[in-house]
Amino acid sequence: MLLDDYEEFTESQRKILERYVTNTSGHIFVLRNLPEVIKGALFSRYSRSTLGLRSLLLKEFISNEEESGFLTIAGADKEHSEQDNDQSLAIKKAQNFYDRILDGYGDDSIGELGGAHIAIENVSMLSAKFIEDCRIGGSPLEKSTRYIYFDQKVKGEYLFYREPILMTSAYRDIYVSTCNMLFETYSKLIPPLTQLFEEKFPYQPTASKTAYTAALRAKVLDCLRGLLPAGTLTNMGIFGNGRFYEQMIHKLHCNNLAEMQGIGKRMGDELSKVIPSFVRRAEPTHKTHENFCRFFEAMQTDLQVVANLNVGYPEKSSEPGVRLIGDDQDAVIKVAAALLFSHSNKSLVDLWNHCLGLPEEELIRILDAGCNARENRRHKSPRALEHANFTFEFITDFGAYRDLHRHRLLTQERQLLGCDYGYYIPPEISGTSFEEDYMMAMHKAKEAYQAIATEFPEEAQYVVPMAYNVRWYFQINLRALQWMCELRSAAAGHPTYRFIAQSMARQVCEKFPAFERFFKFVDYEGYDMGRMGQEQRRVEKHHFKQRA
Repeated sequence: MLLDDYEEFTESQRKILERYVTNTSGHIFVLRNLPEVIKGALFSRYSRSTLGLRSLLLKEFISNEEESGFLTIAGADKEHSEQDNDQSLAIKKAQNFYDRILDGYGDDSIGELGGAHIAIENVSMLSAKFIEDCRIGGSPLEKSTRYIYFDQKVKGEYLFYREPILMTSAYRDIYVSTCNMLFETYSKLIPPLTQLFEEKFPYQPTASKTAYTAALRAKVLDCLRGLLPAGTLTNMGIFGNGRFYEQMIHKLHCNNLAEMQGIGKRMGDELSKVIPSFVRRAEPTHKTHENFCRFFEAMQTDLQVVANLNVGYPEKSSEPGVRLIGDDQDAVIKVAAALLFSHSNKSLVDLWNHCLGLPEEELIRILDAGCNARENRRHKSPRALEHANFTFEFITDFGAYRDLHRHRLLTQERQLLGCDYGYYIPPEISGTSFEEDYMMAMHKAKEAYQAIATEFPEEAQYVVPMAYNVRWYFQINLRALQWMCELRSAAAGHPTYRFIAQSMARQVCEKFPAFERFFKFVDYEGYDMGRMGQEQRRVEKHHFKQRA
């Protein structure tokens, strides 16, 4: 039985609460019109109180104005600028109150009870990847290279990061001129490549002109994005919780690159205006951050020492591609046992042993039961698939890495960007008159990178074009791999990451044929105008809504 009205409020209390909760009597309700610091503190206190959340809000926050500053922080009926000013002052005044609650009623997970949206503009693609590498607790979105032209100029300058160390070094001119050359080549090739594709894939009158134009632009920009250097400026939007931001700012402060340090400081400054109690431990002078810095720097130093002692042998595997390098031979048994677990009263060990003795056809029957009902890729498979783990190593272009790096439910790592493993040439450009310009730009960029990297290997990454290959790895379970391969092999995807998704699925299915049934929505086809179908559906959906 669901209990409603187990808390009784006076009429005046209900009127106060109506502004801050969606329901003043039911047992399920949503908070509204409350700053993050109050929501976080309220939930922190909630776990240690016999009171319901609404009673707690009334008793310890609204009625405790002198200590909590509630009415000023959550004040209504004011102009936004005045309210923001009052909130900022009130939060500072009541800081000890909120810090005491957030610190005193839980561990680090309390930092997940408040969050904020933040925009990070005009930062390099290199720094965007570092920020997105903080995987848990945040949801980032980044400016797309397939929908936006990146050849705009501001005050006569292409938009790439002017790294301060490089700009005051002997490499200033080669860095700036190389980045300009890459943007100029990118810009120069857009019109003729567009014309080439228009001739090769002519518009069909039965299709939407809007959809065709969007798909054509995406195809052109997908081919040319490899010319953009890692220093290209981009914009990001992130929603994250306080714990996510605190850890990210710790890491940004400790990074060797000046850009990362600057982003960390500015993020801390801005988030402190909205969720100060959640990020205060990441302030450079806070003892928690100072301790983190000592740990991080010591660990990096120790790892570099042992790496120098252990990685001096000749390179054996540096060919571009995708390789499955690690798996568990008992993966099928473990997945089958885990599928049975929640539908039985047996221990997982007993189920492992049971499945070990089953004939293949019975194991297949168990696996089929876990996937036969799936009708599309959005039907998520059972968690039992997480018992099969795989390690893949990749040498692919940085552009493909950027796309797949966004998947967060896995372990991943990359090496520094460089020009040692060659670069990707889009097949649409290969053999055309544009190939020479493309390759010339790549060779000049490599020369610049090699010159800079002799002294500044980390800063030299900014000049590396996205077409150059980078080495990276995934450690991923079968459930996450299924989602990734079915999503990233879809027709609308970029050809390079479609190939990676297809290759990962193929290699797992070759090694474990029993798992092929879990990849039934992987698209192994090739497409000339991959975005066309999706753009057509988008236009039709828009027109349908207008008619409705």
